[in-house]
Amino acid sequence: MSCFCNSVFGQGHSSDRIKVYLSGNKENSSPSTSTGTVSGGTLVNGKLFPFQGTNYQYFDTSSYINNRAFLNDKIRTAVIGSYKQLEKEIPDRKFFIMECSNKNGGKIFPHRTHQNGLSIDFMMPLIKDNKAFYGLDTIGASHYWLDFDNEGKYSGDTSISIDFDLVARQILSLETQARNNGYKIQKVIIKTEFKNLIFATPNGKKLKQSNIYLVNSLTPLINSLHDDHFHIDFEILK
Repeated sequence: MSCFCNSVFGQGHSSDRIKVYLSGNKENSSPSTSTGTVSGGTLVNGKLFPFQGTNYQYFDTSSYINNRAFLNDKIRTAVIGSYKQLEKEIPDRKFFIMECSNKNGGKIFPHRTHQNGLSIDFMMPLIKDNKAFYGLDTIGASHYWLDFDNEGKYSGDTSISIDFDLVARQILSLETQARNNGYKIQKVIIKTEFKNLIFATPNGKKLKQSNIYLVNSLTPLINSLHDDHFHIDFEILK
């Protein structure tokens, strides 16, 4: 399967910028080290997440070339493994990954976490008329400011809504792949009003029965900011 991005995204300037950036970011083979915590740590030998794959795409060119797509090597392997698993199960579905960590970790404005290569934002998969919808996935960093109501409907067009079953399916897949690489999900940050909507779906029922922690409460500001995406912090298996 060829990369879906050629048909979904324009090439040209963005493609050229990515090529230049990648040519200057040849990674070494040393394993990554995540120090401290997701809210106060660093990343040594962080690995750059691929800008695109057969069924996934990094969401914003400027974010990418400004060193905001680095991860612990084990987490990168787990996420790519999850996308491969999802490609086999639902081959026509495309996914978008959002911000990760800086090349060397540390503070990454405006995030409070994302400091040691173990945090990732994942874009909410959307549907319209019971079909996958990608019309809001290509707007870059402004995606963070999209507004979805407590039922997961887009404020600009209520016929567009979050696919909560697929959200659950993706989280379950990420947990499986993380454990295959010696890690697990520490917590999922998502708009709390969405939890019961997720748990009501077939895959959500499986998620509810798992030991994966979805946060129970958030400050109003943080809660409102996690409607267009869900945030995952990973931790090493003990």
